[in-house]
Amino acid sequence: MNTHTDGTVVDEPRWWLRLDGLVLLVGSLALFTTTGEPWWVVPLVIFLPDTFMLGYVGGTRLGASVYNLGHTYLAPALVAGIGLSSDNDTVTALGLLWLAHIGMDRAAGYGLKYDDAFGHTHLGWLGRGSAKPDRTI
Repeated sequence: MNTHTDGTVVDEPRWWLRLDGLVLLVGSLALFTTTGEPWWVVPLVIFLPDTFMLGYVGGTRLGASVYNLGHTYLAPALVAGIGLSSDNDTVTALGLLWLAHIGMDRAAGYGLKYDDAFGHTHLGWLGRGSAKPDRTI
């Protein structure tokens, strides 16, 4: 995969990863419709994974670890799987909306965090352009 010297994915592979995020977002929302849960749940729940940013209160190293824990596929896939295996549509819906959140983030260019700065992600630096800013957050 093409990477920049700071570890971020660049060029065409970056766009493929963002497209993957869009597919995850759309697919998760499509599967959400099968749970029978009301659509008003979506705006209430879809941004809850961003609470993992609170890890940054403890600094960038802890923050990146906590944020990444909440923005990888394993935990929400387990939640959705538990919901499916126990025939609990609400739990399934929560897992799917968590996955939808991750897909939304990736489609928008928000990737997993490096521990040197909040804005340093595997999909590039957050903010204008993709170059490293003059100062870290």
